[in-house]
Amino acid sequence: MKSIQAEFEEISKKITIKKDGKEEDWALVCRKFNDDVSRICDVMDKEDYTGLFECFDDDNKRCFYLVKEDKNLYRMKHKHFFDNLGLK
Repeated sequence: MKSIQAEFEEISKKITIKKDGKEEDWALVCRKFNDDVSRICDVMDKEDYTGLFECFDDDNKRCFYLVKEDKNLYRMKHKHFFDNLGLK
């Protein structure tokens, strides 16, 4: 799945792609943020991207990513769910 760093204005709900943003693999982004990511909303007007996610680093600094979601995201969520239960 592809993702790109974005900027999000909470009051106006405006989403823009960050000026220096480059496409990244979403699984690698999740690992970079130790899976501390959560989905904010659906996205309809940004090319192939379907969801906006917020990510938190070790210092709890927040950043946003637009993500092109597909069935692999569903599999990733279940894998982590079962890992957390100790059912690898």
